[in-house]
Amino acid sequence: MFSLILIWNEWSFFILRLILGLLMIIHGWPKIKNIKGTAEWMSSTGFKPGIFWATVVALVEFVGGIFLVFGFLTQIIALLLTIQFLIIAIWRIKKHERLIGEFELDLIILAASIVLILNGAGTLSLDKFFGIF
Repeated sequence: MFSLILIWNEWSFFILRLILGLLMIIHGWPKIKNIKGTAEWMSSTGFKPGIFWATVVALVEFVGGIFLVFGFLTQIIALLLTIQFLIIAIWRIKKHERLIGEFELDLIILAASIVLILNGAGTLSLDKFFGIF
């Protein structure tokens, strides 16, 4: 039925990577700028040692976001984000947080990451250019 628009299919992965990457950059930058505060918060929520987890999360989000925008090592970054956001979702469910207004964005990021793991970066990517995946 919509076979005519399927010629634009590869743009969908680019758009998904671009938006997810920008979201991760935006979320990761404050963590990098205030790594000490992020570490304290991580420790207070039970993720110890806080400085280790703060560094991991900040790098996955910020550097991973940059990589996603360019489609570089996409499936690896998406796997790391999937693990991170699966843990976040489980943690929020255990805290009895509501889906709407509290962690629906986390679930969308989780779903987008899974799509990128399963499909790769697409044609419009450095992964494809360099033949990485």
